[in-house]
Amino acid sequence: MIAPVLIIQLILLIVAIVDLVKVKETNGPKWLWALIILLVSIFGPILYFIFGRRQS
Repeated sequence: MIAPVLIIQLILLIVAIVDLVKVKETNGPKWLWALIILLVSIFGPILYFIFGRRQS
């Protein structure tokens, strides 16, 4: 029952980190977003995709 949640969390974490590395500019410093993504469990990547990405 916990395995699907862990898999989703891992996928979100990997996708968010890859996106953070590829994007040139973010809303705020990249190092801070990396910490948020890594340390705030499943909500870190979600917060990055909602607030961290700069819309062009």
